[in-house]
Amino acid sequence: MKRFVMLALFAPIGMGSALAQKDAEVNTADSTGLPGDHFSLEGALELFKKATSLEDFEKQLNSENNHVNNLDLNGDNEIDYVRVVDHKDADAHAIVLQVPVSSTESQDVAVIELEKAGKDSAILQIVGDPELYGDSAIVEPFAETEGVDKNDDGKGPAPAKLMYWRVVVNVWWWPCVKFVYGPTYTVWISPWYWHHYPVWWKPWKPHPWRWHHKHCHPYRHHYHHVHVHRVKKAHVHYGPHRKTSVVVKTKYKPNHVAYKASKKPSPYKPKQVQKSSQPNKTIKAPNNKKMQKQPVNKQPQQKPKSSPPPKQGKKGGGNKKGN
Repeated sequence: MKRFVMLALFAPIGMGSALAQKDAEVNTADSTGLPGDHFSLEGALELFKKATSLEDFEKQLNSENNHVNNLDLNGDNEIDYVRVVDHKDADAHAIVLQVPVSSTESQDVAVIELEKAGKDSAILQIVGDPELYGDSAIVEPFAETEGVDKNDDGKGPAPAKLMYWRVVVNVWWWPCVKFVYGPTYTVWISPWYWHHYPVWWKPWKPHPWRWHHKHCHPYRHHYHHVHVHRVKKAHVHYGPHRKTSVVVKTKYKPNHVAYKASKKPSPYKPKQVQKSSQPNKTIKAPNNKKMQKQPVNKQPQQKPKSSPPPKQGKKGGGNKKGN
């Protein structure tokens, strides 16, 4: 009885430790070892979607409760303040998320590239800076639409007929998008800089990576990673305005070396489908006229009768000419 009670007590502990170990393995697989692990691009887009202005967006980015920003680029054991700067070119906006790392240097974290696609339509993407994310890190909102597979013959089960497509989201009705395209909008450049921050902001200690990764996970459900710059005009306009820091580049150089040596794909880079060594075969529908079932002959096949061997002539026999 004692043995049974002890097993019952220790079983949940064993299960808990096993689940924790499994969770740690999953989390470790998502880590690149680069500073971008501590800033959620999906979370930034979600805050941008809900913000009413770029000033409000900047405030939300620097709120600990939103679990988006966990950066400490200068290594002072305090979370960095992320400022927002808009670079506008006609209907294109490059909205930069930037960290002042010293009195003379700033480092771009990411840029939201936004432009109009029509009278009442707009598209956007957020692009992580290579110094923080390594490989191409492009995230955009998506929605799923449901339809019927036209190639389905109608004979299969109902779920097999449904197909899902990811479609580009029209962000024109997001409050912050309407704000930057409003007639009274003046280009937003954050007034805050190194050691000059708003009174409401209180920096906090960086959280462990696994903790941060777990808390920003809900943001990933409505955004996905792509490898194409869809917002081309804003992307080109941003290029000359990009800011990088020598301090950040030097500090994280070993991380970049280890990242490249590990050959670990970035979680922001779409995974390539491994091609099979054998070519895929296309199965065509049978033609009833040409591919009718042939009746099976169950009778055993008879062996053909062998013809008797030719008769050999007698010795010395045979017709002889000229005798």
